Amino acid sequence: MSTTTVQNQTKNNNGTATKPQKTYGKIVLTLHNCLLPESIFKQTPSQVDGLDIETETDLRILGCEMIQTAGILLKLPQVAMATGQMYLQRFYYSKSFVRYPMETTAMGSIYLASKVEEKPCRIRDVINVFHHIKQVRAQKTISPLIVDQNYIELKNQVIKAERRILKELGFCVHVKHPHKLIVVYLQLLQYEKNRQLMQLAWNYMNDALRTDVFMRFPPETIACACIYLTARKIGLPLPNNPHWFLLFKVPEEDIREVSLRILQLYKRSKVNPEELEGKIDALKKIYQANKHIQAQKDREAKAEEKKADSPAASTSKDSKRDIKKEKSPKTPPLSKYHSSGHKKRERRSRSPYDRKRDYSSKRHKSRSRDRELDRSRERRMDDKRSRMMSRKYDDYDRAKSSRDGRDSRDEKRKH
Repeated sequence: MSTTTVQNQTKNNNGTATKPQKTYGKIVLTLHNCLLPESIFKQTPSQVDGLDIETETDLRILGCEMIQTAGILLKLPQVAMATGQMYLQRFYYSKSFVRYPMETTAMGSIYLASKVEEKPCRIRDVINVFHHIKQVRAQKTISPLIVDQNYIELKNQVIKAERRILKELGFCVHVKHPHKLIVVYLQLLQYEKNRQLMQLAWNYMNDALRTDVFMRFPPETIACACIYLTARKIGLPLPNNPHWFLLFKVPEEDIREVSLRILQLYKRSKVNPEELEGKIDALKKIYQANKHIQAQKDREAKAEEKKADSPAASTSKDSKRDIKKEKSPKTPPLSKYHSSGHKKRERRSRSPYDRKRDYSSKRHKSRSRDRELDRSRERRMDDKRSRMMSRKYDDYDRAKSSRDGRDSRDEKRKH
């Protein structure tokens, strides 16, 4: 069998040339392409629209805090909250904070994450929880959300935000969390009974969700960095001959970098939501004005292209008349009798069907005319009857009044 196949292949190569293989576009969805390249972090879409790095970082922290608080109020597991925060971080590395509002995207992120982690919640509950968080943050009196047109519009915006997140993520919604890895690594190091070590490492992990370390490093590195920070804080010695993190194939430089990024989060000042909203609104106005100017320029360019493509329009009447004559087709004479000055109207021979149709239409017209005459005659008769009845009643009233007057006169005479 192998020799025959080789012979067939040689015949094909010698005889006819094989067709070139077509190349198609493809999307690779694996667990290894969840990390973003370094070029994306240098200039994000928000920075292109004029937003500075500090404001963008504050917006990311605020969005992740809102998702965490909303998840606690909705009684979602920590895995669902972490998934929602990662969706928010990934989305804003491909879209801008200026063009897409952060709060609506945060609602869409936690709503999608609850479905992915098999703890679905109603969209109405998500909107109510975010409304409650805003009221508490602004120190206002707690009042329920009214179901009106604004609520319906907000609900549609959240649904659109969920679809937009799915589109930008390429429908690759799987997230590998390092929470389980912390437990496994501590079991290997025989520190699983140390509750303080495990709890602190878990807390560092949750705080790291507000930074960009999940977009830069794999989950194994983040888990080792959380254990490293916790051990340094509580003063717990870990194996160093050889180093314990080499067992998990994690370099020390990455652990130090992740630890520094997590510690920088605690040095930042508290986020002021109102100030951030003011900056975003100012940039949004600039963006909309630039968009309007660009659309006007595009319209003008299209109009100029149309003018350039169309022939030069002449304004004189003679030239317009000549163009019309050229455009109108020349009809040949109907017969030899119509070629000269005698222009008689040609009689068209009609089929029996056409004659019947004309007769039926005339008959229909005559019938409708008869109906209208009958109706007008009936109206006249009705008016006549009503007048007669009114006259009868008037005569009866007059007779009655005259009779009553006579009776009263007779009674007076008697008295």
